[in-house]
Amino acid sequence: MRVARPLIHVVAGVLADARGRILITQRPPGKLLAGSWEFPGGKRAAGESRLDALCREILEELGLVVEHARPLIRYRHDYPELSVDLDVWRVRTWRGEPRGLECQAIEWVLPSALIAHDLLPADRPITVALQLPERCLITGAFGTPEEFDRRLAAALRAGIRLVQLRVPDAGVAMTGMLARRASGLCRQYGASLLINGEPAAAARIATAVGAEGVHLPSRYLSREIAGLVPDGALVGVSCHDRRQLSDAVEMGADFATLSPVLATASHPGAPYLGWDRFRDLVAELPLPVYALGGMEERHLETAWQSGAVGIAGISAFW
Repeated sequence: MRVARPLIHVVAGVLADARGRILITQRPPGKLLAGSWEFPGGKRAAGESRLDALCREILEELGLVVEHARPLIRYRHDYPELSVDLDVWRVRTWRGEPRGLECQAIEWVLPSALIAHDLLPADRPITVALQLPERCLITGAFGTPEEFDRRLAAALRAGIRLVQLRVPDAGVAMTGMLARRASGLCRQYGASLLINGEPAAAARIATAVGAEGVHLPSRYLSREIAGLVPDGALVGVSCHDRRQLSDAVEMGADFATLSPVLATASHPGAPYLGWDRFRDLVAELPLPVYALGGMEERHLETAWQSGAVGIAGISAFW
């Protein structure tokens, strides 16, 4: 049960330069948690839209005019003194050169180096969301290993940068063989590979082929994953309801897929969540979530506006 605390709505912007570095700012003396680093932003004023608040804060703090931004992740974080509704946006384009207009230090940092900075405790889900591409491919049916290679290579050429190897009917040996093939292809395109399956087996295969992490089916949500995967490995989980999402947060997963959002050809007539229910389930959740089930490229913008970090799918990308 949550303790009643003052709740403030904070908007924050993630800005990346041409080298992929992320802009962070240091909280000046006199502020709560002074000296910590954070993503630029501030409190939303009464009557402001979320986007208007973001644009105002970025202009006041950095002297930048936001041209285009879209939601990245939104969640609640409880500090001892107060609770924060942290509303984070990815700022795609802006005008101007950033300056610390409130006497704050600013720094451009590679995403991989963010963890080494003294970021605010609330900001960890943001650093994870920044590692996650907008689209996640889940491998589907194929006839031969050669067809597997062709399908995966085509998806990678089309821009897929996160691949979940899912072959539920394959044994460990077959999964390992496909993982080696997938790992080689993913490295060629700079994509990340996750191995789907039972935690211990998936972790062994991921470690053996140098994959970036694992993805666990929902039936393994209660399993302990700590110690099975190397530090820094991504851990994704499949979820279908609020309880499973809560369990994913509790076990320390890095992200989740939530499904089915829409009707799917593979399960005609089966119930699905819909966007309103999806939005309700991920609200305040400190975990990046992909929308899965019936997804097509045209759903990406709706997914972002509904609180998803992106879309995941089989048929849309395979």
